[in-house]
Amino acid sequence: MALLALALAVPALGQSATRATPGFVRVAIETSAGRIVVALDQRHAPATTANFLAYVDDGRLDGTSFYRASRRKGAPKFGFVQGGIGMDARRRLPPLVLEPTDKTGLRHLDAVISMAHGADEDSANGNFSIMVGANPSLDAKRGYRGYAAFGKVVAGMDVVKRILALPTGGGRGAMRGQMILKPVRLIRAVRLDGTPKPTGRPKPWTLFNPR
Repeated sequence: MALLALALAVPALGQSATRATPGFVRVAIETSAGRIVVALDQRHAPATTANFLAYVDDGRLDGTSFYRASRRKGAPKFGFVQGGIGMDARRRLPPLVLEPTDKTGLRHLDAVISMAHGADEDSANGNFSIMVGANPSLDAKRGYRGYAAFGKVVAGMDVVKRILALPTGGGRGAMRGQMILKPVRLIRAVRLDGTPKPTGRPKPWTLFNPR
C-alpha cells in the first residue's frame, strides 16, 4: 500500500507542465522530435534527482541523443526509450549509488523516468530511460536491486511514443536490435524550477564541440 501511495504522489501527466509542484523539479528536454518535460521527485529520490540535475546544469546532456528504443515483444507500443551521454566518457560525472525502488517507494509505471546503469548497479551516470507502459521488471525485488525511478513525464509523452516507434537494429547483448538507426538529437536540457547549480568540473567535450 505504501508503494502505491508514493507512486501516485508523482504528478499526473500535464498536471505540472506549466507550474512547479512542491517536492518536484521540472526539467525541459528539447529534442529533434519535440519537447519533453519531466518532474523529478527530489523528496523520495534525492540523490538520483541531484545527479540528473548536475548533468542538466552543466550542459552535459546538451548535444547528446536518444539512442535506444526497447519495445515489448508482442506489444511493441510498450517498453522504454533510453537517452543521454552514451559512452562519452568526457561528459561523465562520478558514478551514482543506486536508490532502489524498495527504498524510494517509486515504481516503473507509465511515463516514469529512471536512471540506466551497467552490470554494476552503482555505476549510473548520464544515461536515463523513460517508460511507455509499466515495466515492473525494473523494480527491486529479493536478490535484485533493479533501477532508480526518480520522476515522471508531465508533458510530451507523444514525443516519447514517437521515439519508441522509430526503426531499430544493431546493438549487442540486452540492447541487440534496439539501437535507433537515426538517433533523435537531444538538443538541450534545462531546469524550469529553482536555480541551476553547475558542478564547476571541466567540460572537455566542449574543446571539440564549442557551444
